[in-house]
Amino acid sequence: MAESDKHVAALPVTRARDWRKVMSDHVAYGLLVYTALQIFFTVKALSEGSSSALPYLALIVLVGGIIPVCRWFEKRWADLDDSQAFDPAFAPSFRRDAAMLWALAIGLPIALTIIFKALLSVF
Repeated sequence: MAESDKHVAALPVTRARDWRKVMSDHVAYGLLVYTALQIFFTVKALSEGSSSALPYLALIVLVGGIIPVCRWFEKRWADLDDSQAFDPAFAPSFRRDAAMLWALAIGLPIALTIIFKALLSVF
């Protein structure tokens, strides 16, 4: 074995990412995080004295409302063909979509809680 062959053999093997599968995983985990945060904030609102069914209804609507948004992210990547699914040129677009997905999954429950609390304090 030549000296240059030994060097190449020592390099780590990088595995191509299947953007379809990775985005599907992000969507699944994002939905779990979003739902957990919504439940946490809803329970917190209930413990602060809101005894109506409104927080429960809001929870159902907000969780049901996020599913089409997450499905849109997943569908964008699921429609890639096999050659595109492993193309590293899609990495910047993937990072952008994943960041937007996580910003929604974490930021939306917090923002909605702030808005609802503001509305409840006014009325």
